Amino acid sequence: MRRLAYAAAFFIAAFPAFAQDADEPVPSRCIAIAQTLPKATYASFSLPALPAQTFVDGPVTITYAGHSTYVIETPGGVRIATDFNGYYGAEPVPDVVTMNKAHRTHYTDTPDPRIGHVLRGWNPDGGPARHAVVVDDVYVRNVPTDIRSWGGLEVGGNSIFIFEVAGLCIGHLGHLHHHLEDEHYGAIGRLDILMVPIDGGMTLSVGAMSEIAKRLFSSIILPMHRHATPMAEFTGRMGETFDVKFSDQNSFSVSLRDLPRRPTILVLKGV
Repeated sequence: MRRLAYAAAFFIAAFPAFAQDADEPVPSRCIAIAQTLPKATYASFSLPALPAQTFVDGPVTITYAGHSTYVIETPGGVRIATDFNGYYGAEPVPDVVTMNKAHRTHYTDTPDPRIGHVLRGWNPDGGPARHAVVVDDVYVRNVPTDIRSWGGLEVGGNSIFIFEVAGLCIGHLGHLHHHLEDEHYGAIGRLDILMVPIDGGMTLSVGAMSEIAKRLFSSIILPMHRHATPMAEFTGRMGETFDVKFSDQNSFSVSLRDLPRRPTILVLKGV
């Protein structure tokens, strides 16, 4: 196959411990080792290092497909659909899909068999999902989060997915149900582009989501999973530090070199 894929256990033991040999670089260009996060520790392990993805210079195209699904198209031609439910972003067939199981609108049990990599934000065998996958010019990894369920809180039941491509760090918060701790921020690292749900109820409150978005301080913030929430309720809470732009298109292209100087909330058509 043309695609290069490699999956490994990215986390070991407890959630905040990361894996890499002392003589090798951390397998993520987006993770910043912050001295202010003493609980985010980096530990060695015996698994082989992840192969570096092929670097392809050029813009990344991001399209809002619906609900919580954004389609990311890399300069190398890899097509990714987030929170894939089999409907939004299904055509053309993506190469990679990520899912979360909080609701059926965020996953499908019957993904198209032509999809090369189906990454679930939960582990069907129990425990948190652990993804570290390289497909051509993109590296996809996850940070496990918990979800509310009928039986209470399900530890590790969902994931934040992070896509590293063309020097950009792109994060999708998924169906986030709780505040993030220092360990989560340490695991996420830098995010140039952030996809954040703003429904205000089924996930976190708009106020809580805005606090997370402000701390991550991404150059571009892409709202999603809005339902009936007035957009001004989210943008107003973000404050004057963030610019707000409404697009009459559902798609845009961006590269590392042309990220906005002022952090910007970009509302694509359909959101």
